[in-house]
Amino acid sequence: MTANSYGFDTLAIHAGQEPDPRTGAVVPPIYQTSTYAQDAVGAPRLGYEYSRSGNPTRDSLQECLAAIEGGRRGLAFASGLAAEDTLLRTVCRPGDHVVIPNDAYGGTFRLFSKVAERWGLDWTAAPLDDIDSVRAAFRPGHTRLIWSETPTNPLLNVNDVAQLAGLAHEYDAMLAVDNTFASPYLQQPIALGADVVIHSTTKYLGGHSDVVGGALVTADEGLGEELAFHQNAMGGVNGPFDAWLTLRGIKTLGVRMDRHCDNAERIVGYLLDHPAVASVLYPGLETHPGHEVAAKQMSRFGGMVSFRASGGPEQAIAICNRAKLFVLAESLGGVESLIEHPGQMTHLSAAGSALEVPADLVRLSVGIETVDDLLADLEQALG
Repeated sequence: MTANSYGFDTLAIHAGQEPDPRTGAVVPPIYQTSTYAQDAVGAPRLGYEYSRSGNPTRDSLQECLAAIEGGRRGLAFASGLAAEDTLLRTVCRPGDHVVIPNDAYGGTFRLFSKVAERWGLDWTAAPLDDIDSVRAAFRPGHTRLIWSETPTNPLLNVNDVAQLAGLAHEYDAMLAVDNTFASPYLQQPIALGADVVIHSTTKYLGGHSDVVGGALVTADEGLGEELAFHQNAMGGVNGPFDAWLTLRGIKTLGVRMDRHCDNAERIVGYLLDHPAVASVLYPGLETHPGHEVAAKQMSRFGGMVSFRASGGPEQAIAICNRAKLFVLAESLGGVESLIEHPGQMTHLSAAGSALEVPADLVRLSVGIETVDDLLADLEQALG
């Protein structure tokens, strides 16, 4: 099944999920097995030998991921960072260089600065919404990859995917886009020129805060084969039950994202007028510097909202601590609303670096609850 033949919601429900040929079960089974009986030496049945190398439940998820992102090959991993690490060690070598966002997710920054750098990979942080800055950061002959997030976590900056792809390809480099915040329902980077898309499937794809996972989707079959080799060789795969939970979550991605967006838009309107809020960061605002690009490459603006507290860091922390319906927790993209203080939680690893986030910043992952209840909780939390 491909994006050319069916609509998004149809693909989310059916791609890679044909009824079981033996029983007719309409939901793919959980193949909770580590190994497989072979028909003869050198003749594994349907190619399955060992579940690190291949598992039918994971294969169903991988086929669905490729279909909803409009890619050629989908690969599922134990976490988003396992997917990121596999990508880096597949396409880069010691001595190569990567341009990353100057407001990257804290875990991504930690991977580059504490792990990949020791392996010999160099990197430069640049504002990816400024193409001249990205070009200036390039090292022709050494820069292998532009690593984009759009919108970014947690400052919700927007990168022009088509523009970055053009620049990367001009220098025979690749563009990787972390599409976790938008989800493939709102944005499809491969159609805009990206070479590979990254997801923490823990977030909107899984959607229920009950499973951890990651994914890569490639535009090119050859790159997909290289990544599949490293996926097996490095072993950071997800288990069959985790794959099944993620696949179940994807079925309702479209309807959930519509509600996430509806609720986020209401909350943004409320925050704009509140005296405890100094500024609101949301790509859907016409005053947002990336609004025009977001409107061009996204169908809507997502369920993530950040704001800066007018009373400074102490007030930001107090707001997080007073929230009740908004659960104080890391992660995002689940059906329940979450609130966090990035500086001391998800982005603590960037403290003291050029990627340190403002101490007065609060990040909301707006869920799908009754929006009036969410607004009432914010009212009491903001004081």
